Amino acid sequence: MIKSDARKGEAEEQTAADFLIRQGLKLAARNYRCRGGEIDLIMHDGAVLVFVEVRARTSADFGGAAASITSAKQRRIALAASHYLVKHNIDAPCRFDAVLIQAGKLQWLKAAFET
Repeated sequence: MIKSDARKGEAEEQTAADFLIRQGLKLAARNYRCRGGEIDLIMHDGAVLVFVEVRARTSADFGGAAASITSAKQRRIALAASHYLVKHNIDAPCRFDAVLIQAGKLQWLKAAFET
């Protein structure tokens, strides 16, 4: 069951990446991990570096996909983003977006949260 969940997550991340590329963003990295954090997609939107969290839910039960990006999750994403910026010596404007896939519908939230 875990393997099928992982494959489903990979497929949803690919769906999100494909969508964002069609919107003009360019993929920089996928599944960036560091101790204490992880980022699904890192993309360029012009001069802005965009850290993207992809969340999928089959229904809106328990608040749906958006509610699953808790403040603790936001802190882990911000930690990984800081690590990425330092590791790659990047000094650029940044944004945290979310791509929500719920009941087969995709929603892109630009600047979904701030840190």
